[in-house]
Amino acid sequence: MSHALQERIRARLADEIGRLDKQAPFTIALLYPSPYGAAMSSLGYQRIYRAFNETPGLACERIVLDDEAEGDLAVQGRPISYETRRGLDEFPIIAASIAYEGEIAGFLRMLEAAGIPALRSERTERHPWVIAGGPLTFSNPLPLAPFVDALVVGEAEEIVVDVVRTLEGSSRPAALDALAKIPHVFVPEIHGTMLPVVAKASDAQIPAWAPIRTPHAVLSDMFLIETERGCSRRCTYCVMRRSTNGGMRLAPMERILEIVPEDARRVGLVGAAVSDHPKIVPLIHALVDRGCEVGLSSLRPDRLNDDFVGALKRAGQGVLTTAMDGPSEKMRELLERKAKEKHLFRCAELVRKHGMDRLKLYLMIGLPGETDDDIDECIKFTTELTKIAPVALGIAPFCAKRNTPLDGQPFAGIDVVEKRLERLKRGLRGRADVRSTSAKWAWVEYVLAQGGPDEGLAVLEAMRNGGNFAAYKRAFAAVGAGNGKGSSVSRKRSLAIAQI
Repeated sequence: MSHALQERIRARLADEIGRLDKQAPFTIALLYPSPYGAAMSSLGYQRIYRAFNETPGLACERIVLDDEAEGDLAVQGRPISYETRRGLDEFPIIAASIAYEGEIAGFLRMLEAAGIPALRSERTERHPWVIAGGPLTFSNPLPLAPFVDALVVGEAEEIVVDVVRTLEGSSRPAALDALAKIPHVFVPEIHGTMLPVVAKASDAQIPAWAPIRTPHAVLSDMFLIETERGCSRRCTYCVMRRSTNGGMRLAPMERILEIVPEDARRVGLVGAAVSDHPKIVPLIHALVDRGCEVGLSSLRPDRLNDDFVGALKRAGQGVLTTAMDGPSEKMRELLERKAKEKHLFRCAELVRKHGMDRLKLYLMIGLPGETDDDIDECIKFTTELTKIAPVALGIAPFCAKRNTPLDGQPFAGIDVVEKRLERLKRGLRGRADVRSTSAKWAWVEYVLAQGGPDEGLAVLEAMRNGGNFAAYKRAFAAVGAGNGKGSSVSRKRSLAIAQI
């Protein structure tokens, strides 16, 4: 362990509030394949951390990607625990939380840096069990199939402890057979490519909240708590649409206020549709009355009115962030979004009225059926918005996801996306700030979102060959992915959903 890493861990631990220090007869590694700042800003990761540590006889220790490895996986050293500095390879079970497709490479690199074969077929009884879960399992976790012993699909807090207990002290064949019988648990060695339905936790688990606050998180010193789980809307691109787990399930305002610690000065309200909570405005005011700054995720423009934005301003928000979603009215109709031009005009007017710095709008380009005319409409409309308030656009290329109505739609093409992005930037130059995620890496995400085990093996190959875009392109080409034909799993459409 380098001196710099040792000092970084020491400083971070000293600044944490709410850590659950625990020793237990059985301790597992809780892995997050992104750096510490992202891990401590993940409500899901912290929820599972709490579930393990609140279980009698069981504890977990956090292991995250080295900070430097985020830009270059090759520099990842032997992964070690924040709690005891033990190596990843010293734990009997590794439980990994995977948020999105881009974290698969970091997960594989961490295994190999610990001396653990990434491929399940190359591990023996002397190696740790490797299980995974996280947001990726709501859409398409099959690229992980060659690497994990089991996947917990969906909301995991009521399942993951049973999974760990099943593995504790069991022989490999007996444990795999037992795991395969647990609802919502996917065992690749037994189930092949047949995924179970997404798990739904009981309402008693809502709201989830994160025990640890730290200034070193991306969401610095923020106490994270969910206001609701799921969503009641029908957005065609989203895996959390209302058909997933019965739609939106609310956390009572009184319960949220009861859980938020009295000493918390920054509170993050988290969920897929926070602004749809019927008591969101009084909740914000109640927290501000305590002296809290309040941040919210997922603000919907059709929900934003004078009272709401006034509450956000009072809560310390200087930027109003919401979503345009598509570049034109036609594209927003394709996405089945309720956001209309009138709602976005109102948002700009509220930014000006309440003295906020700017209106930040997220949107996707490269949507099915999109043309340059849609981009030009976006330029014209955004220009009108800038006459009311400063505007910033955050753009992501569209990537079709499994378990959504737009599943199977093709990627628009790297060149197409880049040309439309340049058209947008050129049309708004000097009027709006336009920033976008990479079209090349969006294509990599798309291939994995639509792929299966073959694409997962390609990630391992690309990671071993430098992890740059060219390495991914070569690795995907070798398995026939990303060329419109797909891998063998995609071609046969054998990514099935079945009750296991």
